[in-house]
Amino acid sequence: MRAAEQAVRLERISQERFIKAPIDAVYDYVTQPDRWHEWHPTSLSADTGTTGSLPAGARFTEFIDLLGVRVPMSYRVQIARRPGEFKTVFTSLAVDGSIHYFLLPHQSGTLFKRVLTYETELQLATLHERIIELSAVALDQLKHRLENPPFV
Repeated sequence: MRAAEQAVRLERISQERFIKAPIDAVYDYVTQPDRWHEWHPTSLSADTGTTGSLPAGARFTEFIDLLGVRVPMSYRVQIARRPGEFKTVFTSLAVDGSIHYFLLPHQSGTLFKRVLTYETELQLATLHERIIELSAVALDQLKHRLENPPFV
């Protein structure tokens, strides 16, 4: 195996939160990438060309802040099954992967699970740990936003 092939590792970050909000409201909000910047600290902006939840097959772009560098990302929605599952795949010069949401009605709210899978050739020692931290902050902010309307 070549050194470049060894340098790329598939990473997976899975985190979940219980959100005291109806499953339909959670799904409708998280499946609007142009609103991700409202709760995810790395999202700077997204252009979906539409409003509302995105259907399977939709394509959009997003700019993220990757450790202080503005990175353009290209996405395609792979799965859009309201209200329980949403998955996008993404590519960029720096990182490729997917974001997969699973939603389950739970008690009087929603169990929301976010799975980020990515691979990169960037050799940054702290990248994975930083992404874990930022993902946790994102889910905490999402929970707070959805539990403290108005968020629409």
